[in-house]
Amino acid sequence: MFTFVYHSNHMKLELLKSLFQNHKESQLFGRYIFSEHIYSLMERHQEHFKIRCIGTSVLDEDIHVIEIGNGPRKILMWSQMHGNETTTTKAVFDVCNVFAFSKNSEIKFILNNCTIAIIPMLNPDGAKAYTRVNANGIDLNRDAKNLSQPESQVLRTYFNAFKPDFCFNLHGQRTIFSAGYTKYPATVSFLAPAQDEQCTVIGTRKKAMEIIVKMNENLQIQIPRQVGIYDDAFNLNCVGDTFQSLEVPTVLFEAGHYANDYNREVVREFVFQSLMVAIEYISSHSISGQSHEPYFDIPQNQKLFYDIIIRNAKVKNESKDIAIQYEERLWNKKIDFVPIVDKISDLKDFFGHKEFNANGCNVCTQEGRDIYEGYENVFVLINNEKLSVKP
Repeated sequence: MFTFVYHSNHMKLELLKSLFQNHKESQLFGRYIFSEHIYSLMERHQEHFKIRCIGTSVLDEDIHVIEIGNGPRKILMWSQMHGNETTTTKAVFDVCNVFAFSKNSEIKFILNNCTIAIIPMLNPDGAKAYTRVNANGIDLNRDAKNLSQPESQVLRTYFNAFKPDFCFNLHGQRTIFSAGYTKYPATVSFLAPAQDEQCTVIGTRKKAMEIIVKMNENLQIQIPRQVGIYDDAFNLNCVGDTFQSLEVPTVLFEAGHYANDYNREVVREFVFQSLMVAIEYISSHSISGQSHEPYFDIPQNQKLFYDIIIRNAKVKNESKDIAIQYEERLWNKKIDFVPIVDKISDLKDFFGHKEFNANGCNVCTQEGRDIYEGYENVFVLINNEKLSVKP
């Protein structure tokens, strides 16, 4: 089994932590982030970077790009293609603060060697509604071929004009994923998307894999066994697959779950660190793909988690496990995590981010009735005692 080693010639963990602590964007917090939250931040950065509107959404919201540095190696990244995936948006503004305010020599080196283009919110309509899709109900990450939506056209037009050497496709994933067939959550996941139906491992894809290897080396020090690889089934309608097929090395980032981190503030730092490691590596190395092999030692994501599992429950006089999953709902400009009973079964092959043992006692609804799949409440009764199932 390959052992991950963090090499001293890359950006050190102590520096990464210091940069995050000193430059974390304090105005962004939690899960609900839309255009109004980032306007003032872009205004603040006007004096440091080139910021401009590159198009509009279905509902005529502006879509901006932030261009950083003036070096020859070009990196394009975009966040909130899915409006309800906000962790990476927080991280890219943390990155912006580093490049605006840090005096570190490594940061100056990057600025001289790279030009970084960030589209911080590709789907502003979906962001405001806290939905995956845009205002027309279209998943923009399934629109790369048809380009039927204005947001898809904005990204593709900018891609064609900017001509990036590398692309970072920034997303968030649900709490259901494990890193392989293990009890470890997929806190951060990556993918070097396929560029053909056969999922061939060739030059462009190897370069993306090599970057992922370097990010993983850093993360393994902090969250060992909690990094996964996302499903690589080829789909030319997906933006990452399309850009990879156009021979631009593309990396998918997925911000996942860390214990008790439903606001994803811990994961935010891991995404920030990964972005900085990747950018620094691109700035200082000629990436050939020759160092891609450890990519295959990173486990593939599996769907083995529920938010809560109540073990050894008595349900209708039978011994069962009860799985509860949170549904995220926008309410009064905040995200409410609504507990819903998702499965009542033998769940010995699954894990809960939190687990309770009913020890053979009856588990009922708050009203004292038989619990059932689809039941929605912040409490259940175990042997007539209330148990809160809120995060």
